[in-house]
This record gives sequence, structure tokens and C-alpha cells, in this order.
Amino acid sequence: MGIWDRLKHELIDIIQYLDDTQNTMVFRFERFQNEIKYGAKLVVREGQAAVFINEGKLADVFKPGTYTLTTQNLPILATLLGWKYGFESPFKAEVYFVSTRTFTDLKWGTLNPVMLRDPEFGPVRLRAFGNYTMRVSDPGTFIRTIVGTEGRYTTDEITNQLRNLIVSEFADILGESKIPMLDLASNYSELGKFLTEKMSPEFAKYGLELPKLNVENISLPPEVEAALDKRSSMSVIGNLDSYTKFQTAEAIRDAAKNPGAAGGFIGMGLGGNFAGAMGQQMAGAGAAAMGGPGTPPPMGGGAAVAGYPFFLAIGGKQAGPFEFNLLRSKVMTGELKPETLVWRAGMPTWAAAKDVPELTSVLASGSPPPPMP
Repeated sequence: MGIWDRLKHELIDIIQYLDDTQNTMVFRFERFQNEIKYGAKLVVREGQAAVFINEGKLADVFKPGTYTLTTQNLPILATLLGWKYGFESPFKAEVYFVSTRTFTDLKWGTLNPVMLRDPEFGPVRLRAFGNYTMRVSDPGTFIRTIVGTEGRYTTDEITNQLRNLIVSEFADILGESKIPMLDLASNYSELGKFLTEKMSPEFAKYGLELPKLNVENISLPPEVEAALDKRSSMSVIGNLDSYTKFQTAEAIRDAAKNPGAAGGFIGMGLGGNFAGAMGQQMAGAGAAAMGGPGTPPPMGGGAAVAGYPFFLAIGGKQAGPFEFNLLRSKVMTGELKPETLVWRAGMPTWAAAKDVPELTSVLASGSPPPPMP
């Protein structure tokens, strides 16, 4: 075998790339110091594009198909190499196979919280994350602007840059939208579509396409979420006073079942608070029995609890409750007299004001001045 025959066998005559990875975007096909045979076969499979680089310049781009590399199929490279009159000779060129398939489930998210002003809660710090898909739409631009001379380029090398672009645009869109924090969850889809439209031109600068971008979650810092959960819990409970009375009744029932536990409460100095809660519970039960809130029962039980507002019997009807300081004005108007029936939480029944020691000073200090002679 002659030298020329031996060299011909060493020249590349079939150019193809079978990709068995999930993240390779660009692969450079080359053999050390080998040339490509004129008339060699180029096989470009679906989801690929072949880019020929000659002396650092972009020459030709091939879409899926099988090609015979001649001057007819390599018009730009033929001009660069100076082929004329069908001169058939081996040539050197770098061949890059670019994956044009869609890369899915790529992640984006904020490394640090985004500070925004919420109309209800004021300044808040929000975190967000989601996923997106991308594909190479312009292999030539992608080679020139991103890949350069790398022999193998994967999605891991560009996702950080794309994530930063997405987060920057997302923060801008979220700030301009003025969407209240509590309404963001119902706008994930709209935010994703709007962000996709805004980001597409930025991706196109790199020869990339952004088919879809999703917003999966927008969240608050853990401590703010905990405070919001407490606020939600209070809304669910509703009337805090009724809830407290219910809890007190439950505690009384449990203590009755376990006398030792009740003794423990008293031993820990909680007896006074426990008795006060019992008085509130009795007042609440009476209110329900009389058909309205704040209505005292005709009869009750429990120890007297100082400091509770009084109810007055005025004109044969119940009035109140009145705080202690308001009772003096009732004396001045004549609505509270020594014989007026009064009641407060902890009293066993209605009683005349003169028989209630706490009202002695009120009746005395609030009496109208004597008439002038």
C-alpha cells in the first residue's frame, strides 16, 4: 500500500456524533492532526446542527440530513479555502455538533430575598423559584457568543448566567405589577407568561429560545410566615373572648376530673386568675341564656370579682355594662340612685347600689350639689 493510500484511510470520511448525554449542548468533532476528506459524508441527526469553523471563522451550518462534503455543499468554506475548478483536496476544519433539542426542567430561583413594598404589609422580603425550558435556535450565534473554542459545552455552564437574568427581570416585573403579597399565588401563571415574553429577547442575544418559564412558588422569610400564620389563626378563632371562655370551661372540666391538677394550679399562684376566668365564664353563660351578649343572669354564682363593669336597672330595663368611671355620670343624671338595682360579674344576684360596698364612694362623690338657699 502506497503512502497516499495509507493517508487516505487515515482521513476522516464519515462525520457524525451520537449524543448519549442529557446536558450536552455543543460537542466538537475532531481527530488530532487529521484532515477531512473531500467528498466525506456528514450525518446530522434530528435535534442537531453541524457548524464548520475554518481558521476561527464561522463557515457553514448544516441542518438535519446526510451531506456529501463538496464545493457545492460547502460554499462558504470553499470560498475561504480558495477551491477553484473543483480541485479535490483534503481540508482541515473544526466541526461543532450543536444540540437543538429542548432542554427541560432547568431551575431558577432567588439567591437572596427581593425587597418589595406591599400595600397591606409594607416592606416585605420575598423569595421565588421555578423552572424553565430552553433550546438553541441559532447555532452560529450560540457558538460565537457563548461557546467559543470549548470542545464540549453543557447546560451547567450557562444556567447560572440565565438564572441571574431571570431573577433580575422577575424582581423588576414584580415591583411594577403592584400585586398584593396575598394575591401572588393566584397570578403565578400570568407572571410566568409575562416573564417569558420579557426574557425572550435577552435569550435571543445568545442564540437561545425560551419556550416556557414557570413560577412555582413565591414565599416569605420563615419568621414572617410564622407571624402571618398567627394572624390567620386569630381570624379562624374569630371572637377571642368567646374562645377564651370556651377554653376556660374546658380547663375547669379537666380540673374537676383531676383534683390534683386543680391543686397544682392554686399551688403555682394561678388560683386568682382561675377564679377570674370562672367569673367571665359564668357571665358569658348568662348572656347566652338571656338571649344577648352582655346580659347578666338574674342569679349566678362564684366569688366576687373586683373591677368588672356594672349593669344598671333603669326604667325597668337593663342598661350597661358601664365602666366604674362612668358610674359617677349616672349619679349626676339621676340614673344611679342608692336604691337602683345593680349587678356585675361575680355577684350572686341583683342588689341595691347602697348595699354594694364598691359603689359607696361613687354614690357619695357623685351626688348632685344641694340647692342654693
